[in-house]
Amino acid sequence: MSLSAVLSERVEAYELRRAELEAMASDPARASKPDFGKILRELGSVQKLLGIWKSYLELEQQIAENRELAAAGDEELGALATEELPALEAQLSEIEREILDRVLDTDDDGDRAAIVEIRAGTGGDEASLFALDLFRIYSKHAEIQRWSLEILDSSETDAGGFKEITFQLNGVGAYRKMRFETGGHRVQRVPATETQGRTHTSAATVAVLPEVEEVDFELRPEDLEITAMRASGPGGQHVNKTSSAIRVTHKPSGMAVRCQDGKSQHRNKAKAIELLRSRLYELEKIKRDAARTDLRRNQVGSGDRSQRIRTYNWPQNRVTDHRLGRNFSLEIVLEGRLDPLFDALLAADREAKLASL
Repeated sequence: MSLSAVLSERVEAYELRRAELEAMASDPARASKPDFGKILRELGSVQKLLGIWKSYLELEQQIAENRELAAAGDEELGALATEELPALEAQLSEIEREILDRVLDTDDDGDRAAIVEIRAGTGGDEASLFALDLFRIYSKHAEIQRWSLEILDSSETDAGGFKEITFQLNGVGAYRKMRFETGGHRVQRVPATETQGRTHTSAATVAVLPEVEEVDFELRPEDLEITAMRASGPGGQHVNKTSSAIRVTHKPSGMAVRCQDGKSQHRNKAKAIELLRSRLYELEKIKRDAARTDLRRNQVGSGDRSQRIRTYNWPQNRVTDHRLGRNFSLEIVLEGRLDPLFDALLAADREAKLASL
């Protein structure tokens, strides 16, 4: 079966689903239901895919016509048609990859916003400074992608780094791309405090969660313990005098989250509950994934935060992604230009999924 036939077969299911979703979305009685927003979000995602598929079919047709013109015998028209072919074929390949990434994706959360948690690991102050470096890399990438970034919680160190920081990224492809960052990140460099020029190794972990709405995962009020607390940090008048920080504990699981970066206690409470919902949703998803075959564990971006995925080597000016077995320029990565890395990860994930068909 050709790749075009595989895509056509997969897209057929999306066309049927679009008809179902459109019928639900146009039903006036449905508008007051709790899942109406979820229906609209899924419809938007399906419509986007089918719009890309339409462009794919139009390009296929245009390429076929150009090839016919090139073989028709008219020298001038044939030359023009032949000249256009490489650009058209490159465009078709790009759209083909985008469709594949969507129709083969086993994760339904690809179009959601991303919640990113960075925690300093082994290495003391140097690890906290590395956590700050990772935050800066992701912040710069967000600017390039035109994603909005909102800090939900942070805990700074006296050295100026982060013990941990949690933030949300909103924008096209945020979770679809950032989920590949989940795992252990390691840095090798000479710390500023090192007098003998020795290279030290420090670490940080990154967890990336999809933003989850109430309709997707219900939290019962009686299961939550909400506590107001003073914001923690290295100092400052606001930190010392206010109790706007909120901690929310999920009593059945014992999981607790905190949000302190907004000055409004009400907003911090809402964001803490949102973060808790995302973490619990992710735990449920991990349980579901564990029930699958070994295929997912062999794929890129398995979601295991204990897995060491990348090493940032300052002396050699390189970043090694261990899943790919490839090196990238440290200088480019520090500027937030992560697309070459993400493109390679998406390609590896795509190949693994195609091999399983």
